[in-house]
Amino acid sequence: MAPLIELRGVTRIYPSGEESLTVLKDIDLTIERGEMVAIVGPSGSGKSTLMNILGLLDRSTTGSYAIDGEDVTLLDNDARSRLRREHLGFIFQRYQLLSDLTALANVEMPAIYAGHSPAVRRDRAESLLQRLGMGARLSHRPGQLSGGQQQRVSIARALINGGDIILADEPTGALDRDSGEEVLRILAELHHEGRTVVIVTHDMSVASRADRIIEIADGRIVADRRTRDQETQKALPKKPANAAGLRVVIDQLLEATTMALRSLAAHRLRTFLTMLGIIIGIASVICVVALGEGSQRRVLENISSLGTNTLEVFPGSGFGDTRSGRVKTLRVADAKALSQLSYVAAVTPTVSTSGTARFGATEANALINGVGAQYFSAKGSKLISGRFFDETSVSGMTQDAVIDTNAANALFDDPMLAVGKVVLLNAVPVRIIGVISAQQGGFGGSDNLSFFLPYTSVQTRFLGDMSLRSITVRVADNAESAVAETAVADFLQQRHGKKDFFILNTDDIRKTITSTAGTLTLLVSAIAVISLVVGGIGVMNIMLVSVSERISEIGVRMAVGARRQDILRQFLIEAVLVCLLGGIAGVLTALGFGVVFNNLASGFSLVYSTTTIALAVLCSCLIGLTFGFLPARNASRLDPVAALARD
Repeated sequence: MAPLIELRGVTRIYPSGEESLTVLKDIDLTIERGEMVAIVGPSGSGKSTLMNILGLLDRSTTGSYAIDGEDVTLLDNDARSRLRREHLGFIFQRYQLLSDLTALANVEMPAIYAGHSPAVRRDRAESLLQRLGMGARLSHRPGQLSGGQQQRVSIARALINGGDIILADEPTGALDRDSGEEVLRILAELHHEGRTVVIVTHDMSVASRADRIIEIADGRIVADRRTRDQETQKALPKKPANAAGLRVVIDQLLEATTMALRSLAAHRLRTFLTMLGIIIGIASVICVVALGEGSQRRVLENISSLGTNTLEVFPGSGFGDTRSGRVKTLRVADAKALSQLSYVAAVTPTVSTSGTARFGATEANALINGVGAQYFSAKGSKLISGRFFDETSVSGMTQDAVIDTNAANALFDDPMLAVGKVVLLNAVPVRIIGVISAQQGGFGGSDNLSFFLPYTSVQTRFLGDMSLRSITVRVADNAESAVAETAVADFLQQRHGKKDFFILNTDDIRKTITSTAGTLTLLVSAIAVISLVVGGIGVMNIMLVSVSERISEIGVRMAVGARRQDILRQFLIEAVLVCLLGGIAGVLTALGFGVVFNNLASGFSLVYSTTTIALAVLCSCLIGLTFGFLPARNASRLDPVAALARD
């Protein structure tokens, strides 16, 4: 049967500036199963380096190393991690417990990387700590334990996966005499159970407890003597079976997430400052998009008051045409002809003038609008009380009037009682039959006092002119507004024989304003995205600092069997959690800002999009993955020996 440990011609050379330093020189060493071996020597003799090579934390420069007949010299990092998990247990001079974890959690850690289920590893960890007299200290953190108690926790951690080789590096060096004796007694018990125990020490009184003492000096073995006969090898306790399958992956992800949350909670201020850039960026993006959506809706509401998908036909060549007032070519016949077209839903002639409205002792200037019966449908007017006039009113030139809320408020003490009242417009009495919401009367005019009468009445009783100020055309819902505009222009030009009119397309206004609002939203969103990138860079910087602060922790995790991908996964999860929590906080901040803004701003509100919120949270996770990868990769590539040396 092959020896448990076999080294042949092992040499370890470290670069030292332009020269090199040979720490181990041609080491040949064989250790059988069940032996208790002490490696002794003065400081700088190479015993710790030999221990690191035996523990697969370091690699020899030349020579071969076999464990149970398997040559481990050329194994990759994951295979070496597997051997550390399954065969080796480390007991360090400085205990190397993680300060953020309880005694129970420290002991469980190697079993997490071995894939044991939570219930199995917890029961085994509790059993080991009970055996070592730590049953009352399961929930204590290392800072709450004495040196001897911490070393017992370290021993339990070395045994959790049932390792058959225990490597103890100066296990009593930081302990008082009584605690040191207790640790040596425990090691002797482990040896009697059949485990192979290798102790590195400079203390000959500790070494004398071993069956065999190997002395090393200047990198060479100078003596190898047996102090007592080796005991009959006993069968080791059965190792817990390693779990496999999808459940292991899920458990490891959950444990990595738990460890990440624990680490973030241990450094709350740093975590918050790291998240701050993400919070500001996410909140800015959501608020800007909500502001853009709210402004667009507000604009569309205002444009809708000009008419829903309407065309306004005016005489002249444009709003700047000084001759437009003298152009009298728009006639009622044009409106009637337009109403026969298939793509037209409603047509109304319009005329207007101004005058004085009197009711009792109250009088005010008012805008008098002459419109057709379809005007209110074309404009999407909202009736508050009463009714609209109809075609009979138009043909009969009645003196019925619909007023807006501005006029009702100005003329009547109780606007809700305006219907049925008679008002003098200039010298013409008109009867109020309906009240509508105030609406835009063009490019403004929402504050005017507006009266709406049949256009025939206004033409005959107020103007004495049969020409029209404009024709309002509502385009059918199934027709394209731009196509309808071109068709109306061609139709009227054919009727008039020339183009003595111009058309205002409210849909063009809507598209222009919404396009402008969208551009501004995109611009401000781009600025907010820049803040997200800056926040991501902050996450990367803080994670890099975190890696540098936790090098010793990373070394311990690797020593107890963590693979590079385990370290990579944990730090990536930490980065993603920072950004995810920052994203959620950013969403809540944005929603809170919206509540305050909507309460303070009258007539305008932020409109949030669930899609934007979901994308913002997803974006924060991607930032964590993107900017957390480099620090996580750096952490996973640390040399375990160098990491453990950083204490």
